[in-house]
This record gives sequence, structure tokens and C-alpha cells, in this order.
Amino acid sequence: MIVLGIDPGTAVTGYGVVSGDGPARMQLVECGVIRTPARDPLPSRLFEIHAGITELIARHRPDVLAVEDVFYARNVRTTIVLGHARGVILLAGAQHGLPIHEFPPAEIKKAVAGTGAATKEQVQFMMMRLLRLKTVPSPSDAADGIAAALTCLMGVRIPKLRGDASTIGVHP
Repeated sequence: MIVLGIDPGTAVTGYGVVSGDGPARMQLVECGVIRTPARDPLPSRLFEIHAGITELIARHRPDVLAVEDVFYARNVRTTIVLGHARGVILLAGAQHGLPIHEFPPAEIKKAVAGTGAATKEQVQFMMMRLLRLKTVPSPSDAADGIAAALTCLMGVRIPKLRGDASTIGVHP
């Protein structure tokens, strides 16, 4: 199974592509970020994020999309803009018929590090152990995308049929 994990953002969207058939045999295929210029208008930035996610889906042909759920920032505008980025990411997955799983940040931390209160360093250390990596994936947004993919691979039972519409937008 191939999982595309996404850490949404309007300036930087992190992603990680992980393959495997369970916790014992997982491997990192690719990770990175989609960056958008801060001075570009929001619609242009959202278009770039959608195009980047669409290109990743076309290149890796994932079986499922795992997306970090929205966190509630102190600044309401930040939360709303993040929601726009998540929207175009979810749209790209739905356009390709992918099952989509959304995970709150604490659930990702718990799945990868054993506690929802894990520090970024603890999550990165466990990610390195689980994927047998020599260094921490960087930047941190890419590492967060990988963590979302790992959460999906380690704990979610995915329907065998690709694009099963009953799973789109469903929390595990």
C-alpha cells in the first residue's frame, strides 16, 4: 500500500510518501514540500498547492491520502486560511477517487511516538526508527507529512477498493 501524507499550509505544505503493508515493513518513498510565494494572492497559492498535490498523486499513484486535521490557531484568520489549503488538498484527493483519512495532530503524535503530547523531537526520533532512516527528514513540514502517512499505515484499516466513496472524509 502507498500512502501520501500531507501537512497542510499555505506557505509550506509538507508531504511524505510511504509504502508498506503494516508497521513491520514500511519505507519512505519520497518527502518534500510545496512552497508558495507569500506575496502571491491566496487564489494563486491555492492553485499551486492543488497542482502540486495532483502531480504527486499522478506520480506515486497512492492508495490513500492521509491529511493532518486543522489545528486551532489563536489567530482566526490563520485557521481560516489553513482551512482553504486543506480544502484544495481534499479536493485533489477526491478528484482522483482516493480514500481520505484526516488525523488530528495529537492522534498523529500518539500513533508515531506513543503519546499525543510528544515533542517534535520525539516524533522525529520515532519516525527515524520506524523507517530505519539515518537522519531526520527535513524540513519539518515534510517530516509532518511523513508522520501523517505513518499514522494511516499503522492504524487504519483501508478498504481494498480504491476510491470507495464511503471512506472519503471519514475519520477512522
